[in-house]
Amino acid sequence: MALTAVFAALYAAGVVFLAPISFGIYQVRVADSLLPLSVIFGMPVAVGASLGCLIANFYGGLGVVDIIGGAAANFVACTLAWYVGRGGFTRRFLGCFVETAVITIIVGGYLALIFDVPVELGLFGVFVGSIVAINILGFALLEGLHRSGIGKSYAKRDSRST
Repeated sequence: MALTAVFAALYAAGVVFLAPISFGIYQVRVADSLLPLSVIFGMPVAVGASLGCLIANFYGGLGVVDIIGGAAANFVACTLAWYVGRGGFTRRFLGCFVETAVITIIVGGYLALIFDVPVELGLFGVFVGSIVAINILGFALLEGLHRSGIGKSYAKRDSRST
């Protein structure tokens, strides 16, 4: 529960602090770099990033679709990455692309409706930002933690508790 709260706070603060680039049809949510950590930490990241997104999107003022849709997108993306990304380097890398695909489709789709632009524009704007945040920054963070041994030690501890 504590880890969930930490990820929720980090995500919400990251989005709100960087609000000028976190909201809009073209966005780079630097806080999305936390999403790949679901490969290591599992559900605490999925729930924390979802709650953090819910709080941040409430602040963003784009309405209930963004508040609920963004939180749901983070939860689905992190949960799928947790299942896909367990394993070696290639699986972790693939997990990040699964997250990018989910975020792009869900968030890009509804942002196109909110901003009344062609859906292709909504998808493209979110896709580019997600590549930067999730696949570059987030994957680097994931690999750094994995190679430091944190991922392995957490996975061992987590498997003993189930």
